[in-house]
Amino acid sequence: MPSSGRKPASTLGATGRGNPRAVVDLSAGTVTASANMACPPERLYRMLVTAETERWWGSPETYAMREWNAELRTGGSWRVLVCFVDGRRLPASGRFLEFDPPEKIVQTRRYELDHPTLGRRETRVSYLIQPREGGARLTVFHEGFHDLEEAAVEHAVGWERVLGWLEPYARAVNDEQRRWQ
Repeated sequence: MPSSGRKPASTLGATGRGNPRAVVDLSAGTVTASANMACPPERLYRMLVTAETERWWGSPETYAMREWNAELRTGGSWRVLVCFVDGRRLPASGRFLEFDPPEKIVQTRRYELDHPTLGRRETRVSYLIQPREGGARLTVFHEGFHDLEEAAVEHAVGWERVLGWLEPYARAVNDEQRRWQ
């Protein structure tokens, strides 16, 4: 392992194919993932904080997000039910710490039942959205994995997968909106 403790998720079990990339920094206890999205920052922002997450976050082979509920304000709470294909249900929730539409969302995140590698530890997720030609660059910065290498690796692989689901959804929504203009 490099002395910095940084490893790309693709060397830790992710496919490494396509646009989304994630890196684990074990010394800092963080995961950073990013991808280019083919939609405007304002539209991407809504995809991340509204019940629209239920349309794209998940797959028939893994899990689906259900019952999304959120108070979209600083200090507001959010809650979702992660429904796995094997029938398990894992409630997750947190608070919004910062809103800066359409550039930044910061929230806490905690599973309400024992997550296999993370338990009930609260983590912090920051979504940073930067405009770019043809859309936006989304960077996810997930903190709170000190002394939890297995959880960090699992979440890095997960963020690559999640951004891989979001990218084609964002592109399709953007293409549909342009057809109607």
